[in-house]
Amino acid sequence: MSAYPKLQLYINGSWRTTDDDLPVVNPSTEQEIGRVPIARQEDLDDAIAAANAGFAIWSQTSPKARADLIRDAAALMRERQDEIAHSITAEHGKPHAQAQAEVIRGCEFFEWDAGEATRTYGRVIPSGPGVKYIVHHQPIGPVAAFSPWNFPMSQPARKIAGAVASGCSIILKAAEETPAGAMHIAQAFHDVGLPPGVLNLVFGVPADISSYLIPNDSIKMVAFTGSTSVGRHLTGIASDHMTPVLMELGGHAPVIVCEDTDVKAAGVTSAIRAMRNAGQVCTSPTRFFVQEDVFDEFLEVITERTAATVVGDGMEPGVEMGPLANPRRINALTELVDDAIECGADLLTGGARIDRAGYFFEPTILANVPAHARVMQEEPFGPIAIVNPVDSLDTAIEQANSVPYGLAAYGFTNRADYADEMIERVEAGNLSINTLEASLPETPFGGVKSSGYGREGGTEGLHHYTVAKNVSHSIKIV
Repeated sequence: MSAYPKLQLYINGSWRTTDDDLPVVNPSTEQEIGRVPIARQEDLDDAIAAANAGFAIWSQTSPKARADLIRDAAALMRERQDEIAHSITAEHGKPHAQAQAEVIRGCEFFEWDAGEATRTYGRVIPSGPGVKYIVHHQPIGPVAAFSPWNFPMSQPARKIAGAVASGCSIILKAAEETPAGAMHIAQAFHDVGLPPGVLNLVFGVPADISSYLIPNDSIKMVAFTGSTSVGRHLTGIASDHMTPVLMELGGHAPVIVCEDTDVKAAGVTSAIRAMRNAGQVCTSPTRFFVQEDVFDEFLEVITERTAATVVGDGMEPGVEMGPLANPRRINALTELVDDAIECGADLLTGGARIDRAGYFFEPTILANVPAHARVMQEEPFGPIAIVNPVDSLDTAIEQANSVPYGLAAYGFTNRADYADEMIERVEAGNLSINTLEASLPETPFGGVKSSGYGREGGTEGLHHYTVAKNVSHSIKIV
């Protein structure tokens, strides 16, 4: 079994530690497994200087050369997937198989964006004789990026892939709770010869690092994944300095279950997906609006499968759901469940912390939850699913759109007219019908309303890391 790595900062192509650090705790055991160094101001100054120097080199590197190096790094991460997955399970708690899948997903982000590096096409705009109008897409400059704790490898991968593929340098502030995934990425790029300064990795107090990096004149873009409240705050800092942002924020994904669907299959699939990563997924299906004719059947199926979820240490075989990543989530979920019950909701299964070492919470189903309950408006970010009956598709769509979020949404139906209604009217950046997969490397991913701004992945993903330069060229006709 692989050992948990020694945690370090990565600046200008070199590893370093500091005198200040924070503990990293295994959420399955509540035992400390490592210490993550805190970046000092001089470390951040070094990272900014390195990113400037790295950008000068990398932005002038050919797209093919960039793509080849990114693919080499991804291949190395694929070879090391067991080691990386072990680190992720140790620091986050998710089952080892899910951690392995996350590593592969992160590699796929790199591989897709490597291909896109050679496809950031410009265009020639038709003009009259003696004049040419040409649009070029050029890398925007050094990027300050911030990744969350719920996906320790794939979330940093998405930020790094977009920046590096487009020709930018990047300073990544990864999550202190789950730092090893980003470190493994930096190690892979270091090992394949990425020029110093192109990728820099720091850790520290989030507010201190964001308030220092974002206002710096060298930072030309901010990329963030996390909560809506923090995203708004960081956008405010960036706007004061006219710095563009890419914000992938919170969600509270609705699932519309129509009467014509395969109810049993939808219920089983929904239970498995809602409990994936202990529900700590911004696209997790959380609010189920089920047409009345099939409500009882769907509720029985999803409750039975949810209650059967195998919960335990992610290193143990057969475990389907690990612990919550930190004790803060236990308190937050307990408050949401208690409030829902006080408002009149039915607790079908779960609803409490599991009495054992670790931050384990029972897989939970709440039914018939009133609209004024907090859990109907606040993203639970835990293993909670809400199942409510609706009298029509119109009502389901209205309730689906009733929250400030619009990241992911789902529907189960075999009727073309129902599907068309959802496509036209559901307010979400990502709508999936008869599947609970919200995004792929080749598809654009992002939200509307309070769920953020911009897109990661797909052809659209690299656009935020580039600027469009229009060249008007007058040619003397001889």
